[in-house]
Amino acid sequence: MYDHVLDAGRAGARLTIDLAALEANWRDLAARAAPAECAAAVKADAYGLGLEPVVRRLHDAGCLTFFVALPEEALRLRAVAPDATVYLLNGLLPGWVDTIADAGIRPVLGSPEEWDDWAAAGARAGRPLPAALHIDTGMNRLGLTPAEAERLAADPTRRAAVDLSLVMSHLATADEPGHALIGRQLARFRAATALFPGVPASLANSAGIFAGADFHFGLVRPGVALYGGAVQAGRPSPMLPVVRLEAPILRVRPVPAGEPIGYGAARTLPRDSRIAILSVGYADGYHRLASSTDARPGGHVAIEGRPAPIVGRISMDLMAVDVTDHEQAHRGTRVELIGPHVPLTSVAAAMGTIDYEVLTSLGRRYRRVYLDEA
Repeated sequence: MYDHVLDAGRAGARLTIDLAALEANWRDLAARAAPAECAAAVKADAYGLGLEPVVRRLHDAGCLTFFVALPEEALRLRAVAPDATVYLLNGLLPGWVDTIADAGIRPVLGSPEEWDDWAAAGARAGRPLPAALHIDTGMNRLGLTPAEAERLAADPTRRAAVDLSLVMSHLATADEPGHALIGRQLARFRAATALFPGVPASLANSAGIFAGADFHFGLVRPGVALYGGAVQAGRPSPMLPVVRLEAPILRVRPVPAGEPIGYGAARTLPRDSRIAILSVGYADGYHRLASSTDARPGGHVAIEGRPAPIVGRISMDLMAVDVTDHEQAHRGTRVELIGPHVPLTSVAAAMGTIDYEVLTSLGRRYRRVYLDEA
């Protein structure tokens, strides 16, 4: 009975996701990678933007292959796109083998034990089941070592027990132009793919697409670039922005010079100021590290396109902004926290982190609005 009230209440802080921009980014990346297939990484609830609407839009645009991290994500995706190819990046978890097999999900096998477990599932099904094989080329997390891959390729019976649909690896430093590891990984991956002739290969993430055609192979799997995030460290994103975060001012109050703001009295005002309070905090994914203190500046927001600094420590539910130079700011004025005047990359820099973490931290308390111009 209170649904209409709750919906109105959520209208405070608003997260807008531009699905048209998302599709345009996918088409841009697909054109850059052609003739390789362009898949989409939609793990972590599509980088915090909502798996179902993101997958639906990309699938309608022509994306046929998706990558997720967890079995639960794979099953949600399967419900939205029944005919899509779905790869499970984090491998084959014990207890999930039959569920994954029954749903037609393809695990990315990252150890000899996982290969054998999936082969056993195929034996139960009466046919080899499709899967990807992850070969580690320098990340040193998941994936077969080159020696393990060689032993597998040399054992025809064991090799034939899985319908190998993709050989893949993951770049560790593609977002750092000039790093020596990327060249070593490329050479190692070429050697690995030679062990499995005729099997499609995938190496490039978002940054890998921009590293050049040598990294594209048969399939690329962008993630953060789809959502407007930076592709290379220290450089602005070449992609269209997809998210916009706004919140109204709760109140504006005068605070005299010499007074502190917020927890810990970490920031003292150097002048008589007008301070605006917003109902956004670290519980909403706007990290405390973007706070300002007397020792360091913090992040900023924008009011009618002009910057306004965050003052004091960001708390769980609130932040303070200096609007002394914004005479038009008053209770109810909408403030841009992420958007065209406050790029995602600058927000991440203020938080001492990366675009990925900002996106995936966006809280569930925002009213989410999906723009769809299709």
